[in-house]
Amino acid sequence: MLNRRSFAKLLGATSLAGCACTLPSGFVAEAVAQTPAAPVGRGAYLIKNGAVITVDPKLGVLPRADVLVRNGVIEAVGENLNGAGVETIDAEDMIVMPGFIDTHYHMWSALGRNYLADGGFEYFPAKNATSALYTPDDFYNSIMLAMAELANNGVTTVHNWAHNVRSPAHADAELRAHKDSLLRARYAYGHIDMLARDKPLDFTDIERVRKDYFSSGTAFDGLVHFGVNLRGIGQATEAVFHEDVGQALARKLPIAVHAGQAPPNNFNAVDYEKRGYLGPNFLVCHYLPGSDEDYAAMVRAGSPLSFATHSEHRLGLAGDAREAFMRMRKAGLSISLSCDASSITPPNMLEIMRFTWNMAIPWRGTKSDKDPFLGFKEVIEMGTINGAKALGLGDVTGSLTPGKRADIILINANDVNTAPLANIEATVVMSATPANVDTVLIDGKIVKRGGKLVAYDVPRIVRSAKESSLRIRKSAGGRLTPPACCGG
Repeated sequence: MLNRRSFAKLLGATSLAGCACTLPSGFVAEAVAQTPAAPVGRGAYLIKNGAVITVDPKLGVLPRADVLVRNGVIEAVGENLNGAGVETIDAEDMIVMPGFIDTHYHMWSALGRNYLADGGFEYFPAKNATSALYTPDDFYNSIMLAMAELANNGVTTVHNWAHNVRSPAHADAELRAHKDSLLRARYAYGHIDMLARDKPLDFTDIERVRKDYFSSGTAFDGLVHFGVNLRGIGQATEAVFHEDVGQALARKLPIAVHAGQAPPNNFNAVDYEKRGYLGPNFLVCHYLPGSDEDYAAMVRAGSPLSFATHSEHRLGLAGDAREAFMRMRKAGLSISLSCDASSITPPNMLEIMRFTWNMAIPWRGTKSDKDPFLGFKEVIEMGTINGAKALGLGDVTGSLTPGKRADIILINANDVNTAPLANIEATVVMSATPANVDTVLIDGKIVKRGGKLVAYDVPRIVRSAKESSLRIRKSAGGRLTPPACCGG
C-alpha cells in the first residue's frame, strides 16, 4: 500500500516531462513561455479510512469511510469498500472532502500581488499603473503562478474572471495556461482594463475563442468552459451595459457581472429580472448596496452570488459587508465565496471560509438580531457545492457524490495545528491551512501528494513569474521601480 510517507521517498524520482500542444486556428504567433504540466494520468484509487465530508445531503459526514475513484469518477463512498486493480491511498488521520471552488478571481494580475504599498497605493492604484504593461507571456506566467497556488491550497475549480483581455494573443496565452494547469475552470472573457465607459465589449474575438477552443462546449478534456464577464453600470454607461448583456444573451453565454461594493446601488436587480437578464447563468459579484427587493429578485430568478469576503471589507468603504451578507443569507441567495484578486486576498479558501464564519453573526439592535449564526456546514457548502452550482457545475463537482468527477482533497488532521480531531467540519474551518492539504485530485488526476505539488514545475513557474514581474516594475517606474540590488 502506497501511503503519504512512502510516497515521499518516491517524490524525488518524479519526472516533469513536457507535453506537445496543438495550437488552434487563429492562434497569434507570439512566443508564450511554456511551463508544462507533468504527464499526469487518471488512476484507479481507493482512499481508505478517512474522515469524510461528502457535502452530499444524503451521505453527510462519515467519521470513517472510503472513497473509490475510477477513470476520473467517484464510483462509491462508504465503509469497507473494495476494488480490484486500484491503488490504495492511506487516509488515516486525514479529512477527505471535495476540492474548493473560487467563483471570482482576476488571475492575470496574480504576479502583481505584492505591488501594494502604504500611503494609498493599494489594489486599484497598483492595477491601474501596470495593467497595460502585461504581455501575453506575462499573462501566461501570472496564471500559471495562480493555478499552482490554487492547487496547492486545495482549490480544484476556479472562475478566471479575465477583465483585462488586451488582445487575441493575451486570450490565447491565458487559455494555454488553462490547458497546462489541469484545474477545472470557467474562462470568462472580458474587456481591456480601464476601457472607456461608453465603449462596448468587442465580441469579435469572443466569437473566435468560442469557435477555436469551445466548439464542442468545453475545452481541454472537458475541464474548462466558456463565459463572459461584463462591467456593471458605473464602469460602463447604462446603454453600454444593456448592449453587452444583450450580445451575451443572444450567444447564450454564461454571464458574470460586478455589482457595487458601496453606494449608490447602480445594479437594479428588480429591473433586470423584468428584462429577463437574471437566472442561473447570471452570476453577480459583491453587491453590498443591494436592497432586500433586489436580493429577492435574484432568488426568484435563481441568480447566484459570489461574495469576496476580504475584498468586501477592504474595498467596501461606504458599506457594511457584514450587514449585507446577513441580508443576502436571510433572503435565501445561493452564496459562493471568492478571493477577487490575490493583491487583496490570498486565493486560500480555508482562510476565506474562516473569515466568513467569524464575521457572519447576528448583532443586537439590527435586522439580523434574531438570525442564526453561520455554521461550519453552511460555510463549507459556500466554499464547495454553492460554487459548483454558481458555475453551472453542480452535477459535475462540489460534493463527493457517486457519479460526479473526482475533485477531492485530503487534509492532514494529525498536524500540530489540526490535532486532535474532534468535530470534523470545525477542523476544516477553524484549524486547517494550505500546509495541511496533503493530497489533491482533479478529475481523478493527482496533482499534489505527500504535501508536495507533483504536477507542476514549481521552480520554473516562480522563476518565470519573477522575470515578468521585474520587467513590469521597470516599465511602470515610480514607486514600483525595483531597487538597484534587485535588477533595477
